[in-house]
Amino acid sequence: MKLFAQQAWIQGQWAQQVLLEIDSTGHWTQITPNITTPPADAQHKSTIVPGITNAHSHAFQRAMSALTERGSPEGDNFWRWRQTMYQIALSITPDDLREIATQLYRELLDGGYSHVCEFHYVHHDPQGRPYADPAEMCWALVQAAQETGIGLTLLPTLYMHRGFGNPGLQEDQRRFAGTPDMILDLQTRIQAYSQKNNLTHRLRAGVAIHSLRAVDPTSIRELTAALPKDTPIHIHIAEQKKEVEDCLAHLGARPVQWLTEHIDIDHNWHLVHATHTTPQEIQALAKTGASVVICPTTEANLGDGVFDLTSALKSNLSWSIGTDSHVNRDVSEELRLLEYSQRLTQHQRNIASNVTGGQQASATVLFERALQGGHAASGLPLGGLAVGQRADWFELDLTQDNFWRIQPEHQLDAWIFSTPSAKLLRNQ
Repeated sequence: MKLFAQQAWIQGQWAQQVLLEIDSTGHWTQITPNITTPPADAQHKSTIVPGITNAHSHAFQRAMSALTERGSPEGDNFWRWRQTMYQIALSITPDDLREIATQLYRELLDGGYSHVCEFHYVHHDPQGRPYADPAEMCWALVQAAQETGIGLTLLPTLYMHRGFGNPGLQEDQRRFAGTPDMILDLQTRIQAYSQKNNLTHRLRAGVAIHSLRAVDPTSIRELTAALPKDTPIHIHIAEQKKEVEDCLAHLGARPVQWLTEHIDIDHNWHLVHATHTTPQEIQALAKTGASVVICPTTEANLGDGVFDLTSALKSNLSWSIGTDSHVNRDVSEELRLLEYSQRLTQHQRNIASNVTGGQQASATVLFERALQGGHAASGLPLGGLAVGQRADWFELDLTQDNFWRIQPEHQLDAWIFSTPSAKLLRNQ
């Protein structure tokens, strides 16, 4: 297959009149700019950009959208939200999950995501008993991905304890229960299915550790020691202040600090949120090669806090973005809020650009870092429009009003920072 794009985003900048060739496995084989006469068999496109990896998703939480937006006289916080989430999780069947994930994955594709990392911990039936096929809920997600065409890194998640120093799960967490051996079995079966069905370029199996509060150190080491080489490992970390306080009380260190000092983490590790971290923790994390997954709209919706993007950029820490609870399902809105949260707390503009030397636009810095971080989080070649990478691309709809009178060199900036009008029905 051949594409000819008037403009394409290649290695952090716009290239003009680009011929892109795709092989039978769906990877780029040749990319040539400045073509004056495109081949007759090429499909013509206007402006294309690479697809982004959504590095953190709980698909079932799409069913919660707008159901938790009422407070109480006693106030509202993450922990109260979590109780509603548990009730939703207890009600979902495999068919429900497949339907919800199919809807979600279509929306993510519409929003500029071509791949999703699914942090999956609803393993058992509503009574907490294993299904006849223990991977029943995993297959629901695989089927949804195959139906929609989105790529999937499936992360069966180890969840063992209700909190620091509190072994065992709460009754309303019963569907989440797992052991290292169970998670390893799920990971092995998913990867075997991918290989058997020639899906290795679109379906990858990794693992997730729910959090330090939900998995003890011995079990973390047992799980990770048995994994095949270069398996993606994801973990929630330092999302809430209470989580940091409890970790200090129980383990004697802050979550990121404890992880970098006691676990041999490397480039396979992806720390979701890392909201409450010190600059020193971020520097230590960057030295390991591990990455962070930032979920700006969910972190805002839950009142988690603001990630320290400045320290991450200064330390050259790899990071990606995720939509987590899916109150938003659009790449541009996630990146926009990431930058705006920095501006609101630092009282300056163009933080991403300034911190990296001011030579690149903020949209360029944000998009490129999210692209390369998502490539790492997925465990697949998703590094953009480059030879050998999976051929994931989107065409920008230049008829949207956020591109009105925008020169070509500013189209990425307009996509990220100029919100298009909502599509509303007119009152006739």
